[in-house]
Amino acid sequence: MKDIQPLESWSVVKNGGPIAIAGPCSAESEEQLMETCRQITEEIDITMLRAGIWKPRTRPGSFEGIGEEGLKWFANVKKELNMPITTEVANAQHVELALKYGADVLWIGARSTVNPFTIQEIADALKGVDVPVMIKNPINPDLALWKGAIERIYGAGIRQIAGIHRGFSSFEKTKYRNVPMWKLAIALKTELPNLPLICDPSHIGGTRDLIYPVSQKAIDLDFDGLMIETHRDPDNAWSDASQQVTPKRLAEILNEVKIRKSTTDAEEVNNKLDDLRSKIDRLDTELLDVMSQRMSVVNEIGDYKRENNLTVFQAGRWIDIFQNRPEQAEKLGIGKSFMEQLFKLIHDESIRVQTKVVNTEKA
Repeated sequence: MKDIQPLESWSVVKNGGPIAIAGPCSAESEEQLMETCRQITEEIDITMLRAGIWKPRTRPGSFEGIGEEGLKWFANVKKELNMPITTEVANAQHVELALKYGADVLWIGARSTVNPFTIQEIADALKGVDVPVMIKNPINPDLALWKGAIERIYGAGIRQIAGIHRGFSSFEKTKYRNVPMWKLAIALKTELPNLPLICDPSHIGGTRDLIYPVSQKAIDLDFDGLMIETHRDPDNAWSDASQQVTPKRLAEILNEVKIRKSTTDAEEVNNKLDDLRSKIDRLDTELLDVMSQRMSVVNEIGDYKRENNLTVFQAGRWIDIFQNRPEQAEKLGIGKSFMEQLFKLIHDESIRVQTKVVNTEKA
């Protein structure tokens, strides 16, 4: 998928740098949609306007979208404000109707991405159509599902494709509505380096106060843009009220976000970075050497346990390591939580190695 097109080549993108997409979670009325979008364009220059026409809700009884009538309203917004528009599609009929009413970009939601049958139906409807498509990550943290959805849309002939990172559902309660799990977005970018990646801080945060910090984090990670839900009267929105901001607050957020360059042509800066990265490379080599030595000792311990008929896992020893190592790390200025995770991984590998050793007959 090396010929996926960069955002700069999309006809709706007029300026360089991160793009901004904004608009209400849902189109509620013609007046609400027009006024919200008008206020947005008066407050700040953005790339395109968004609005939900069909709303796949987690539970029945919630507002599930205005339907085709909302597309007529959105078409009027596009014409009057001279702005590109984007909306979510979840089946072939949605694709047909969205294109009929002039949607410039389509996006596929998280609840659709989890279902390969749904994605294939949408992909089949897109064959022969030249329209950009943005694909949200699936609800559950499954990189293969996300990548698979992108591959299906690519297989339909679409080359203007972007991913949207909107966080992942988690059984554990956190401050986020959907846990960011940035490492999965980074993993997708690693596997598809030319894929534009946009962040949806509204769905990650779930509350207005988290939208700015999540936005800044995304831009710091070199995301290509932001999609922020915006409503003229968020408190009275028909859906996802707590995560929508006013057009004025949208402008404040976008103006506050600090844009950093991913590269520089300054020779002095690049030389300094090269020196520092060389140090990192040398230290990594030393770390790997130490880890190799540690695993050799793990093998010896496995041999000794086999010879003396001892269990592989010994709780007292593990508790000692799990308590002491992170505390030692913290004194050295290293994050305690990070070291807890690291030593859990090391311990898991040690258990695997020793299990193999004790169950292998000595030569």
